[in-house]
Formats: sequence, structure tokens, C-alpha cells
Amino acid sequence: MNDTTDPRFTVLGGRPGKIVAVHLSYGSRADQRGRRPASPSYFFKPSSSLAPSGAEIVRPAGTELLAFEGEIALVIGEPARWVTPDAAWSHVASVTAANDFGLYDLRANDKGSNVRSKGGDGYTPLGPALIDARQVDPTALRLRTWVDGELVQDDTTARLIFSLAQIVADLSQHFTLETGDVILTGTPAGSSVVMPGQVVEVQVDAENHSTGRLRTTVVEGERSFDAAVGSLPAVDDTQRTEAWGSAEAAAAGALAAARDHAETAPRAAEQPVPADASPLSPTLRDKLSRVPVAALSGQLRKRGLNDVTIDGVHALTLGSRFVGTARTLRFLPHREDLFAARGGGQNAQKRAFDAVEEGEVLVIEARGERGSGTLGDILAIRAHARGAAAIVTDGGVRDAEAVAAVGIPVFTAGPHPAVLGRRHVPWETDVAVGCGGTTVEPGDILVGDGDGVIVIPPAMAEEVVDAALAQEEEDAWIARQVASGHPVEGLFPMNAEWRARFENERQN
Repeated sequence: MNDTTDPRFTVLGGRPGKIVAVHLSYGSRADQRGRRPASPSYFFKPSSSLAPSGAEIVRPAGTELLAFEGEIALVIGEPARWVTPDAAWSHVASVTAANDFGLYDLRANDKGSNVRSKGGDGYTPLGPALIDARQVDPTALRLRTWVDGELVQDDTTARLIFSLAQIVADLSQHFTLETGDVILTGTPAGSSVVMPGQVVEVQVDAENHSTGRLRTTVVEGERSFDAAVGSLPAVDDTQRTEAWGSAEAAAAGALAAARDHAETAPRAAEQPVPADASPLSPTLRDKLSRVPVAALSGQLRKRGLNDVTIDGVHALTLGSRFVGTARTLRFLPHREDLFAARGGGQNAQKRAFDAVEEGEVLVIEARGERGSGTLGDILAIRAHARGAAAIVTDGGVRDAEAVAAVGIPVFTAGPHPAVLGRRHVPWETDVAVGCGGTTVEPGDILVGDGDGVIVIPPAMAEEVVDAALAQEEEDAWIARQVASGHPVEGLFPMNAEWRARFENERQN
């Protein structure tokens, strides 16, 4: 396929020599960012980033901040070198719509060059039609952008900080603008993050002329970046705020993304936990709520299960008790490059707290590492709001007093003031984990009280709890006998005589 038949270059009639983009040019965008440049600044985009109207753009796996930027694109006709602003527009052949997509997850690593953050395949859709530049007033072009049919950007070139002619003239001072070169002239306020499944449309109008709507659909990618090859995605609150457009939008967007992930992300293939297949019926939950962990431990031991206690964890609040099914979160030991790749954004930790369901216990594998917190008060509030039954972590808890005040049972190895990234990398959710020396699978039944936390395989839960309830009845009867003055010899455990008396009283 040559350049004249490549669909990426159809609207231009061939591959452009270069694509130059302006960092900041609209007054509305400058006001949003809180900075107004004295002169324009630029970056290059590869021609391989071009895409036609109707194309898809892939958000790579493991990233979260793919943002659109509706823009007006200029296509150079007559080559321009050292032209004045008055003469500059005569060197522009055409005007069209563009979308300058950017992946903010990679922006910090590029430090303004935007090579990786804006150079990806399909990151520069153009079209669908050209407007003859000779037939329009460059100071009266209108730019609009829609996301899923909702108008999100609407501005005109009359409100540019730097006119289109000035941009062409300025660039021509530094290098020759050649026939077919493309200039992306910046985006107004309203640029924000888009998710897989959303559709972005951009249109440029001038008097009686229009480009029509440039349409791009966002899809989720299957491949992620390789740490062994180059820099990995990394985001922070600054990147989120700038990608979404404001701190408020970033917070709301992160929550929406988490909800979307919780609704659409598949559980681990080896341990599916269907939403309608909970092993913990209301009747079974009620029975378990009436049995001490010690009694359950004794019954499990009789059945050959000795390694079912989560050791080394204690209730953050005295008197805490819970019953629930396991939802799991796994941390790996801290490594700087891995934390940079997986510690930010809507990472595994945040996804787990946003996905935990009513009656579930969030079980965190922290390898018994107490040298940092594995959650704090904000995440505890989130789990409580979701209706979680409890949180169990064999690591530390930050903001321990505030966490305790939330009201959700939390069992932990102890308080610690340090943040997660001091010791851990949030890695994955909904897989088998090792917590406090025992294995916990998603869907396992957990019970906790002042004695600790125990894990019950769902298949034997009914048998174990019924036996424990019977044993509790027997132990209560024995306790009454001892309290009334009888010695424990022959009574605890009961010999045949005492057993007969017990059975007789129970039946009567």
C-alpha cells in the first residue's frame, strides 16, 4: 500500500512530511490551566499517528488517562519560510478537524516532547473533509467537540492567544513549512478523559463551510508496556487533574472508572466467583454469627484442617466481630520501577476497595510486612459505604484511629504511619492469596472475633457450624455445672454418667 492509498492519509492525499502541534493557544484553555504563555511553544507528532474519521483509538492495557483534544488542523500549500503574519495565511491550503489524543500516563516521562504520550498509532485523527483556506476568515473558525453526543468543547479562533497566521509565521522562522505539512493549532477548554466504548466527534465550521464530524471510537487494548524495554505508565494527582480538566472532574472520573471496572472486569479465570453463587446464605450467616471462632477452629481441627487461621492479626477495635465471604487483594514487595508502573492511578488496591460487595470481607496479602500501611481511613470509608463485612490485612493500617472510627471491623497486624509505597506494590485482585500464614481463595467464608480470624471452606461450612453450635450448647451446660460447684473431673470432658444427665436435661 502506498501513501496515496493508505486510509490514514486519504483526506490529505498523501503522507505529510511533518506534523507540528501547539501546546497552548486558546484563552479558555490557558485560564483553565492557570497559565498564559507569552509566545507559542510546539512539539512534533509522527505521521504514523494519523487516522481517518471512523477509526478506533486503542487505550493501552494498564493505563487510565487517555484524553481527547479537539483541534483545528492547517494543511500547508505553498512552502513557507520567513513569512510575515500578514502573508502567512496565503501559505495555508486547507483547514480540517483534528483530535490530538494524548495518554497522560506517559506524559511525565516525555517532559514536554510528548513523543510517547501523543505519538501513538491513531492518536491524530484528521478529517473527514477539507475546507479551502482561501474561502474562510482564519479569525472566524468555530471548533466543536462531542463525547457520546454531548457537546463538551465550543470555541472560536477569535479567542486564540496566538492567531493562526502568527503560528504559521512563527514556525516558518525556524524551518521550512513544506507542502502537505500539518499544523495542529491547540485545543480550547473542555478537553478531558475518555473511556473504552466512548465516541468522540470533532467538527470545524467556517461561514457556509464545514468539515463534517470527525468520529473516533475508544477501545481497550490487550497489550501493556514492557518494563524491560522502556518507561512505563505512571500517573499522579497533577496528571489526573490536567487530563480530566479539574480536580473535581478527576475525582469523579476515577470513581466512575472504578465502577466501570468493577462491572466489566472479569474475575481470575482459575477462581471465578459468580455474583449469584454466594456460598453464604442468610441462614448460614446467622448460624456463624452465633459461634465463636474458637469453636469453629475446634471443629475444623477435628476434620483435619489445622492451617486455617489468619495468624498475627488483631481487631483494631475491641469487640469487633464479622462473618463474610472473601474478596482478595494481593501486594508484592516494593520495587521502584514496578510501583511506578502499577502504584498510581486506579491501581489494584483502589479497584479492590471500589469493587468489594455487601457482605464480603476484603482480605489483603501483605506478606506479614508491618512496615507500611495497606489502607487508610479513605479506603475504609469506601469499603464501609459499599457494605463490606470487614477488612483483614496481615500488614499495617495508617490513620488507625480514624479507621477505627469508621465502624467497619478491621483486623490488622498493627498500625503504621507510612504509605503503601514504602513496602508494597499493589498487584492484583480476586486471586488466591496468602494472608497471615494461610491461603484464602475468593469466596471462602471468614469469621472473626476477639480470638482472631478463621477461614472455612464453603463446602463444609454447614457441617462445621452445626457441629460447633452443638458443642457450644454442651459447653454452656458444662459451664453451668462447674459454676454450681461441681469439679471438672469426669465433667470436662463428660463421662458416660454426665453425658446421660446432659442428654436427659436437654430432652426435657
